[in-house]
Amino acid sequence: MAHTPVNHPARPIYRAIGGLTGLYLVAFGVLGLIATVGDELLAQGDSAVLGQGTNLGFSLLSVLLGGAVLAGTAIGRNVDVLINQGLGYGGIVLSLAGLAFLRTEANIFNFSIATVLVLMVTGLVLLMVGMYGKVGTDAEQEAWQRARLVL
Repeated sequence: MAHTPVNHPARPIYRAIGGLTGLYLVAFGVLGLIATVGDELLAQGDSAVLGQGTNLGFSLLSVLLGGAVLAGTAIGRNVDVLINQGLGYGGIVLSLAGLAFLRTEANIFNFSIATVLVLMVTGLVLLMVGMYGKVGTDAEQEAWQRARLVL
C-alpha cells in the first residue's frame, strides 16, 4: 500500500505497543480460563474478569489471539504487520458483532459492554500498530515518500 509508512521512525515503539497488546490478551485469557475452568465452553452467565464478561470459549480465543500477536512481534519482518492488521480488523468486527448480540441468546462469548469497548480499542490499537510497523528497503521508503507528497 502506497499510503502505509515504510521504516517509520517510531517503528520500535509501535512494535512494543503491539507486544504489550498481545501480553494483555494472553493475561486476560489466562485469567478468564482460571475463572471459568468448570463452566461449559460457551456458557452465558455472570463470569467476569478484569471487569469484562467472558466465558471459557472467549478466554481460549483471547489466549490464541494474544499468542499470535506475540509470535508476530517476535518474528518481525512484516509478519507482525500482517498479523496485527488482520487481527485488528477481526477484533473490530468481533466487537461490533458482540455489540449487536449483547442482550440476546446469540451472545455466545458472554460479552458485556466493557468487553465490547476493550475489544474495540484493542482492535484499533492493533490496526494502528500494523499500519506503522512496516519495514522495507530504502527504495521502498523513497517510493512511499514520493507517493505521500503527491497532491
